[in-house]
Amino acid sequence: MLEEGNIIYFTPFYFSNGKSAPKPKYCIILKLVENQTIIASLPTRRDSIPSNILTQTGCIELPSIDFNSFIFDTATEITECGKYFDFNTFIYGYQLDFYSIDSFNDIYRIKDTDYQIFGKLKSNLYQDLLTCLRNSNAVKKKFIRHL
Repeated sequence: MLEEGNIIYFTPFYFSNGKSAPKPKYCIILKLVENQTIIASLPTRRDSIPSNILTQTGCIELPSIDFNSFIFDTATEITECGKYFDFNTFIYGYQLDFYSIDSFNDIYRIKDTDYQIFGKLKSNLYQDLLTCLRNSNAVKKKFIRHL
């Protein structure tokens, strides 16, 4: 399950902050760190891109407002198995987080019940995503070190 580039769909996802109610959520595994932690992103449908910017698959970096996002548009096949997201989907650099592998394995035990593997990101998209995040001033340095 926890392989770099995997897109996992959790039913539901339990947020570590404890403030948000559990809900179905996609998660993209960006990196494994010392086989103890993962760096992951929880993509969202929420479009926070300034309205004058085209929303097509790829990186958006707006240093003047300290903004970074990677977009997957609905027309782009994103997985090796030929899947697409149903909605334009956004990854925001400031929303990366560390998650404990042990915690994930404890909470999400049963494949196809607790989670489903949506697919593995195409390698070129995975590399573009990492490059986008790695080169952004909007991403915290503690993440950049591992990306």
